[in-house]
Amino acid sequence: MSIDLIANLSYIVAAILFIFGLKMLGHPNTARRGNGFSALGMFIAVVAGLTAEGIVSYEYILGGIIVGSIIGTLAARLVAMTVMPEMVALFNGSGGIASLLVGWGTLYSGDVGTFTAITALLAILIGGVTFTGSLIAYCKLSETFISSGALVFTGQRVVNSLLLIGMIASAVMFCMNPSPDSQWLYVVVGLALVLGIMAVIPIGGADMPVVISLLNSYSGIAACAAGFAINNNILIVAGSLVGAAGIILTNIMCKAMNRSLANVLFSGFGSVKQSKAIEGEVKPISVEDAYYVLEAASNVCFVPGYGMAAAQAQHVVKELGQILEANGAEVSYAIHPVAGRMPGHMNVLLAEADVPYEQLVEMDDINPRIENVDVAIVIGANDVVNPSSREEDSPMYGMPIINVDKARTVFVLKRSMASGFAGVDNPLFFGENTRMLFGDAKESISGVISQFG
Repeated sequence: MSIDLIANLSYIVAAILFIFGLKMLGHPNTARRGNGFSALGMFIAVVAGLTAEGIVSYEYILGGIIVGSIIGTLAARLVAMTVMPEMVALFNGSGGIASLLVGWGTLYSGDVGTFTAITALLAILIGGVTFTGSLIAYCKLSETFISSGALVFTGQRVVNSLLLIGMIASAVMFCMNPSPDSQWLYVVVGLALVLGIMAVIPIGGADMPVVISLLNSYSGIAACAAGFAINNNILIVAGSLVGAAGIILTNIMCKAMNRSLANVLFSGFGSVKQSKAIEGEVKPISVEDAYYVLEAASNVCFVPGYGMAAAQAQHVVKELGQILEANGAEVSYAIHPVAGRMPGHMNVLLAEADVPYEQLVEMDDINPRIENVDVAIVIGANDVVNPSSREEDSPMYGMPIINVDKARTVFVLKRSMASGFAGVDNPLFFGENTRMLFGDAKESISGVISQFG
C-alpha cells in the first residue's frame, strides 16, 4: 500500500472524527469526548500530512508530539478559567499566522498558477487580519497595553475603508504577476496586518464574545484557503468546518444581542457612557440576612457572569444550589448567550463544577417564568441583566437581557458598584427588590453556606 493511499485513508478517518467531534460539542454531556475525537482527528491529519509529503523525519514528528503534549498539558492545568478567553484569542491568532505563512510559503514552490496564487493570497489576507485582530482582542480582554473599551477617532471608518481598498488593489496587482518577491505581496501583507488592528480596536469589550467567535471563523476560512493553495484535502475540510461553525455561532450571538454583525463591527458599542444619572438608594444586605431570605425561598435562580469566573465561585455556587434543593427549593441557572468574555463561558464554568445540564436554562426560557422566582442571585453579571436596555436613550437599547428585575427578590453579588464591560451604569442595583451583597462572590456564598450549618 502506497504512502499516498495511506495518507488519503488517514484524511478520511480524520474528517469523520472532525464531524463526529463537532456534533458532540453541541451538548455539554458529550462535549469533552467530542473535543477528544476532534483532537485525535487533527493528530492523525498532521502526522499523515507530514509523512506523505516527506516534510520532516519521524524523529522530528515524535519530538513535536512530545513538546506539544507537554505544552498542552501545562496550559490545560495552569491556565485559569478567567484567562480562557485570552487563550482562545491567542489560539485564533496562531491559526491566522500559520495560514499566512503556509500561503506565503506556497508561492516559493515554483511555477505558481492563477488559482494557486489567488488561494494563497486569500490565506495571507485573511490570516494576517486574523493574527493581528486576535492579538488586539487578547490585549483588550486582558487589558494589557490597550483599554477594554472601544477606541475610536474621527474618520476611523474612512481610514479602514482606504486600508481595505488598498489591500484589494494590491492583491489584484500581485495576481497579475504572482511572485514571492513581488513588492505588491509585501504591501498586501502589511495592509492585512494593519487592517486587523484597526478593525478590532473600535470594538468595545462587551462585544468581545462576538469578536472571538468571528475571528475563530476567520482562522478557519484562512486555513481552508491555505488547503486549496497546497492542495491538501483535510486542511480544506477542517478549515471549512471551523469557518462554518464560527459564522453560525457569530450569527447566534448577534441575534441574542438583537444586533447585526455590521452593527457590532462598526458601531463602537461600549465606547459611549450612559449620560443619564441613575437616582436611587442602594440597599446592602449581610450574609446572615441573605441566609434568612434563601432559607424561606421555594424557587431560586442563579444568574452567573464574568464575576463568577473571576472569583472562581462556580464550585461553591453548585454547593449552595444543592443545599437549597435539599431545603425544598427549585434551583435553576439562567445562562445569557453572551455572558462572560467568550462564547459558552458560563456553560464551561458550570460544567467544570458538575452542575447538571438539566438545570441550565436559556434566556428565552427563563424570562417567561422569572416573575415566579423568589430569589434571583446575580453573580458578577452586569450588562446581561441591565434593565436600561429597554430604554431608547440607552447605549444598550434593544439588547435582550435576563429580566431578573422582575423576580420577587434580587441578590446582586459584586465587589463594587462599578459598571460592566460595556461601561453602562445598571439601574438594577437601585431597584426596590434588589439587595447588594458586596464582596468576593466566593467568600459571600461560602458565608451563606456556613449559615445553613
